[in-house]
Amino acid sequence: MNVQFSPEERGLSSAEVQQKIEAGKVNRTDISTGKTVKEIVRSNLLTYFNLIFLIITILLCVVGSFRNLTFLPVIIGNTLIGIVQEVRAKKVLDKMNLLNAPHAQVIRDGKESRILSEELVEGDTVVLSAGDQICADAQVLSGSIQVNESLLTGEADEVGKEAGSELLSGSFVVSGTCRAVLTHVGADSYISRLTEEAKVMGDGEQSEMIRSINQIVKWMGIAVIPIGIILFVQSFFFNDEPFRKSIVSMVAAVIGMIPEGLYLLTTAALALSTIRLARRKVLLHDMKSVETLARVDVLCVDKTGTITEPEMKVDLVVPVQIDGKDALSEKELTALLSAYVRASSDNNATMKALSAYVQSLPVSEKGHAKKADAVYPFSSSVKYGGVAFDGKTCLLGAPEFILREDFETVSSQTAPFTEKGSRVLLLAEYEGKDLSGGLTEKARPLGLIILQNPIRENAAETFSYFREQGVGVKVISGDNPETVSKIAQQAGIENAESYIDASFLDSDEEVEKAAGEYTVFGRVTPARKQQLVRALQAQGHTVAMTGDGVNDILAMKDADCSVAMASGSEAAAQAAQVVLLDSDFAHMPSVVLEGRRVVNNVQRSASLFLVKNIFSLLLSVFSAVFMLTYPLEPAQISLISMFTIGIPGFLLALEPNGERIKGNFLRGVLFRSLPAGITDLLAVGALVVCGNVFSIPSSAIATASTMLLSVVGFMILIKISHPFTKTKWAILIFNIAGLIFCGIFLHQLFAMSEMSSICVLLMIVFAFAAESVFRYLTLLVEWIDRIREKRLHKKEEKSLR
Repeated sequence: MNVQFSPEERGLSSAEVQQKIEAGKVNRTDISTGKTVKEIVRSNLLTYFNLIFLIITILLCVVGSFRNLTFLPVIIGNTLIGIVQEVRAKKVLDKMNLLNAPHAQVIRDGKESRILSEELVEGDTVVLSAGDQICADAQVLSGSIQVNESLLTGEADEVGKEAGSELLSGSFVVSGTCRAVLTHVGADSYISRLTEEAKVMGDGEQSEMIRSINQIVKWMGIAVIPIGIILFVQSFFFNDEPFRKSIVSMVAAVIGMIPEGLYLLTTAALALSTIRLARRKVLLHDMKSVETLARVDVLCVDKTGTITEPEMKVDLVVPVQIDGKDALSEKELTALLSAYVRASSDNNATMKALSAYVQSLPVSEKGHAKKADAVYPFSSSVKYGGVAFDGKTCLLGAPEFILREDFETVSSQTAPFTEKGSRVLLLAEYEGKDLSGGLTEKARPLGLIILQNPIRENAAETFSYFREQGVGVKVISGDNPETVSKIAQQAGIENAESYIDASFLDSDEEVEKAAGEYTVFGRVTPARKQQLVRALQAQGHTVAMTGDGVNDILAMKDADCSVAMASGSEAAAQAAQVVLLDSDFAHMPSVVLEGRRVVNNVQRSASLFLVKNIFSLLLSVFSAVFMLTYPLEPAQISLISMFTIGIPGFLLALEPNGERIKGNFLRGVLFRSLPAGITDLLAVGALVVCGNVFSIPSSAIATASTMLLSVVGFMILIKISHPFTKTKWAILIFNIAGLIFCGIFLHQLFAMSEMSSICVLLMIVFAFAAESVFRYLTLLVEWIDRIREKRLHKKEEKSLR
């Protein structure tokens, strides 16, 4: 576009831009919330547990027990898979982020063009308009805009910016248009300095799943070293075992207590989830958002762009009737509307629809373009905009907000349209002169502009899914509540007939009460949207907010999970945790299902891993208390881990699982794994004691213990696999066959020795006993959990009263 501007707004020349680039004055930063490939490799390789594995590997090599290094291939494989999956996910996200990268309108050599924000340089002249995120610190040259700096300051009020005003990067334009010169770019900008400080403080809030797994790893990490030392000292100095056997038994206990596969399982599941969602054109700015969205029980949606298509069109322009007569003729009204649209600086969806309508008019109906004396951009906080020309000020916006107490004079004329779900705007003449302090004088209604916003084809199906899943939907819009209610009903949203005009909510108490009672909220300002989200959270809900405009950003910022449509404003897309790149709201169920798959499957598989850790910890304590040498060898622990934990755990983590997430992640894992861990301890402990009574060789007891642990391992595998599918049956049969094969043909590698008849008899007896103990312990734990839930439910009911 070859538009020429005044000298101070011609922008930099190509030569000046090149000089700035060479001087490093470019709007790029090295601050990123994502890891580099080097950081991914380092985080997977240089871990606390890998250090322990290195130490015990050296100890086993020193004593010559090379057979017990069977855990090494698993550890190396875990590390490599973790690195590969994270790098794959990173590459996919990098490509998706490039598609969603922020852009800017820049003036160079007197020509306006659109480039990536990171290609801007210090001194560039940019054009800013509604919906744009300010990507670098700047100073306004000309024009005026309303800016929201809440993402930086926490203040929700819109701030007016005129020529000479400073603009902070990270804020976003709410309305108006201006040209500004960039003063600080890249790492020198305000938002970069804030980001750097935030990065120094830490990685931010973690999801419940990651936090729970970190707790498990932390406590096991603390316990493993002192317990290992105690077992070695006891075996070598008190039980007079050889140095080699003392090292081997200590290593077996330590390996059993290390949850080496948990991190890999979680990392791989999240990475695969990211890749699967990317294929559906869903971009994750924040990994934990998948889990959060899966836990959501209230979904707040905007009307435009979510329930309806983002594009609107003018359906009708009709004069307002006053005392039975038209305020203006149709020709006069059309000409005035045309003049307003040409003079306005707005570029939102409504103005685009009005511009398209004006352009479609015959030349004779458009009238003459008028020079505006003053332009007041539309603001979602006051629901109107204005243009002054020919000594008159015209207003365009929501009839209730423009006419205020006089709205009843036109309510009968707007009602037929709002009842059908149409959007109604009012064009009026303001009797005052200045709008900067709000409306203080009366306004004379002139005409109604009726806009249509078609409902998305798949909206009803999408909302039906959320209804079936027990997720409540709240529609929060700036439009007329009756209009929004009709559209929500047509989209199949439950209780959509229950609506309220949010402009009448005066106190925080009224907002909180309305949040629980109503489904549709109309005439909602950006600050009120934020209040509604907070009110729902205060009532104990996990809230997701979807939107596509700058008026949604405040609510999106406070929601537990925020979802933006890429077709909306760039500021909203950059602020959101999840971005629907093709702006198709129908992807939301698949995002929720993906999150449920990850959380439910990781929780299910984590319980397998934790059985081994709980058993090893309890058996280590048991051995220390009763002065027994730990009965198992590392190779046997590796065999059990491979076929009852590792392989089935990872295969089950890939299975579809759309069940609703219930309860606390850590408590769910512990309640599933505790019965099996205690059963393992009782069975193996009894077997070891009986082995001492009957003088059975320790190698035979170790083999019998391995078989017993495998039986209990398959018990919990069967328990967590319900309901069974063909795939789950195949996983179970494959792992049983694998264990039997290794026990028969690779018995030397996994330290499986021959057993006497008395040892076999004891193993069979304790295997049957273990089944009963596991079953009754499971019933006991489930009963305790039900009692706890009932008490918690009663406590919540009491607090609500």
